[in-house]
Amino acid sequence: MSYYKILGLEKEPFSTSPDPDFFYQSKEHKSALYRLRVAVELKRGLSVILGDVGTGKTTLSRKLCQFLSADAGLIFAILLNPIYETEEQFLAELAQRFGINITGGINNCPTVLDYMKGIEKFLFEKCVEEKKTIVLLIDESQKLIDPCLEILRSLLNYETNEYKTLQLILLGQMELLPRISRIKNLWDRIALKYILNPLQESEVKELIDFRLCQAGYLSRYPLFSDSAIRAVFNYTQGYPRKIAMICHDALEYLVMHRKEMVDKEVIQILRDKEVKPVLSAC
Repeated sequence: MSYYKILGLEKEPFSTSPDPDFFYQSKEHKSALYRLRVAVELKRGLSVILGDVGTGKTTLSRKLCQFLSADAGLIFAILLNPIYETEEQFLAELAQRFGINITGGINNCPTVLDYMKGIEKFLFEKCVEEKKTIVLLIDESQKLIDPCLEILRSLLNYETNEYKTLQLILLGQMELLPRISRIKNLWDRIALKYILNPLQESEVKELIDFRLCQAGYLSRYPLFSDSAIRAVFNYTQGYPRKIAMICHDALEYLVMHRKEMVDKEVIQILRDKEVKPVLSAC
């Protein structure tokens, strides 16, 4: 039997997988999600969401995907790990994701220009003639090489008098910020810039309670004491991924040691276990 069933849970509450059903909407995450939806609806073009590792960018993107996929008026594509060595590889992936048939070039090997013309034609037909909204979301955007960023800058030039034909959402780590700021024609096209920060201590408690509730916990007795939540906050500094990891370990500890509640001592024991191998290796 899984440990979470022993605790009266129906699902794993603290998985680090980006399940949108377990997406806790802190004040910042809720604001970012709302503003992204507005930017897409108004066809404003480029939106950039930045944050350190573990701040919840990927789960935010999955929640946004959940909303966008339900809209029949949208054509939506997502790139999760954009590692491309050349512009041609990147453009070929974009064409495949949107179902665009690109022909031309020597031995039917399209050039960058062939791809750009084909994508421009697709954007015009779908967005202008068929009144669709075309959305491209790229997670881990800091992995894009500069030539690929230049391609995206060029794609954002395709517009009508009223709106951009491509709605581009870039999610990435903070290292992306100085790179795009150096590409002035790309930086100037950003309609939405948003930086996700770690959670406050009160939000850590809300996140834990929310995830337990989503996992089916119904008891009136809390699984985490206030002192444990404070210890979790001090240890994780409010980063959602680290919170999920330490809370998962804490619930396993409850089952293994037949305890009824996670207290600050449990969090301290788990912290010490993580620190000791690092010290011994020094």
